[in-house]
Amino acid sequence: MAKSSRRLARQCVVQALYQWQLTAQAPSQIAPNFIGNDKLAGKHLDYFAFLISEIPTHIDKIDELIAAHLDRRPNQVDLLEQAILRLGTYELAYDPGIPVKVVLNEAVELAKLFCSENGYQYVNAVLDKIARVVRAQDGVGDGAAD
Repeated sequence: MAKSSRRLARQCVVQALYQWQLTAQAPSQIAPNFIGNDKLAGKHLDYFAFLISEIPTHIDKIDELIAAHLDRRPNQVDLLEQAILRLGTYELAYDPGIPVKVVLNEAVELAKLFCSENGYQYVNAVLDKIARVVRAQDGVGDGAAD
């Protein structure tokens, strides 16, 4: 249930991060466009507001983690894939309470929704590599993170 209860917030975060990348507007200017969404209320809204505030705060470290695991230059990554990678990397690196499998599954679902046909495979591969680094102490890869 926790996975699906945050899905709408994550979808809005991806869209807001995409807008942030395209327009260079401050997240505080972008957030009100999503806060008016009637479906984004309560916990969903709180999680959205938290992420859209925190991800830009840690963007240098997030982008550094992502860049270390890309097979191309960061500026060659599709902007929607980049937004999903930033969200997933933030959750992996800064929210250890979210199991790795949940982060990866949510990122894959977001990529299937927003990206090209095979974009989800790329997102999954990059985030899996990041998870092995930032969650190594959690036994990533042994099935323990359910």
